[in-house]
This record gives sequence, structure tokens and C-alpha cells, in this order.
Amino acid sequence: MSKLTLALSKGRILEDTLPLLARVGIEPGEALDGRKLRVPSADGSVEFLIIRPTDVPTYVQYGAADLGVVGKDVLLEHGAENLYEPVDLKIANCRLSLAGLPGAWPVTERRRPRIATKFSNITRNYFAGLGKQVELIKLYGSMELAPLVGLADAIVDLVDTGSTLKANGLVEFEEIVRVSSRLVVNKASMKTKHERLGELLTQMIEKGMELLREDVYICNIVKCRPPSNRTPLPNEVASCRPFLD
Repeated sequence: MSKLTLALSKGRILEDTLPLLARVGIEPGEALDGRKLRVPSADGSVEFLIIRPTDVPTYVQYGAADLGVVGKDVLLEHGAENLYEPVDLKIANCRLSLAGLPGAWPVTERRRPRIATKFSNITRNYFAGLGKQVELIKLYGSMELAPLVGLADAIVDLVDTGSTLKANGLVEFEEIVRVSSRLVVNKASMKTKHERLGELLTQMIEKGMELLREDVYICNIVKCRPPSNRTPLPNEVASCRPFLD
């Protein structure tokens, strides 16, 4: 059996991917505690690379990894050249939204609105599609601070529950795109390791649907409360049924 190299991004995607991999018989042979960046699977069939989310497409594109799991936001922002994107894993779900102080949007002054974000390409393309010009301010963290200190009129950032926005007195104005984690595959690997990768992809799709069905079942049992035990958003309640259709 050919050995595969799987690139995983640190944080929530890693946490959400491990249960799915366990369902297909792939588990780390050592604890993923953040110190070791290369970890073999328990059966030796896969090597995990634990890297930054923005680096996953690069590792897969250039063949340092056969496949990887990465958020759709990263693929949209940094591009996905020479990659196959065969599976939406439907994990680590969130949304990329325009947000700011209540009443601050749309900007009524005759000037280009200032938008703070680390997703400059997505933001630029979004507003270009609306026929609007904006001034982009590139930030890498603490995005919610920008409107509070007058650095920007609004921000574009990832939103999960919205609790961080609420804690800082901000609200969502517009949803730009829904984000979930995608499985990406190196094109050359798909040819040279077609049998192994095809088998793994099929298993991940099947087991991923099983997990979705279990989550929806639990969701319905507790009135659509997500497995993380946080209060569900209206869209999550509405989306429970379609997963089973």
C-alpha cells in the first residue's frame, strides 16, 4: 500500500478532521501537541504534516503532501492552482462576513469606505462584483478593534457564533461567503497513487455523511443544538433537515 502524506492545518480544522479520519481507520501514532510537525499514523500508512492553514495549498500544490484539508476561505484568498478539490467535508463551518458598529454601514460620506481584513483578495473581488470601490487595510489579527478605534468603517472576517462581534459591540452587515473545510489533492498524486487516494476519498465521503447524519440526529434530539453545545444560529436550525434529504 502506498504511503500518503496528509497536510492538516492547526486549530479547529485539525480538531474537526481527526474524528473523520478515525472513522476511516487513520489515527495519529503520537499526540498532536503542536511540537512535532511530522507525525506518522498509528498504522504507518499516512504521515501527518501539521502546518499553518495558508500553507496547506502550497504543500499540496508542489507535491510535498499528497492531500490536505483546508478552509474554503484559504482557497479563495490564496488560489488553488494545480489542485483537485474533490470533497467538501462540511466541517469547521463558518462564514466570511462584513461587520462593524451598528449603523456604520453603508458609509454615507462621499468617499471610499475603509475595510480592514486579512482577506484582501476575497474582499476586493466581492466589492468589485457589486460595482463598489473600497480602501483595503490589511490586518492579521484583532480585527474587531479596527472599527472601535476609527481605523476602518467595517471589517471582513470569519464569523462562527458571532459572540466575539457581540462582545465588542459589533454586528454583521452582510454575509459574503459560506466557508467549510475542503479536501484538496495534488494532481500528480492523483495519477500515481490513484487507487489508494480513490479508496480514501470514497471512505471519507461515506463516513463524512455518517457523521453529518449523527450530528443532525443529535441536533434534532436537543432541538437543533450543535454538538459543541453552543446555542444554534437560525441558519443552523434551518439546515438540519437538508443534510438528510
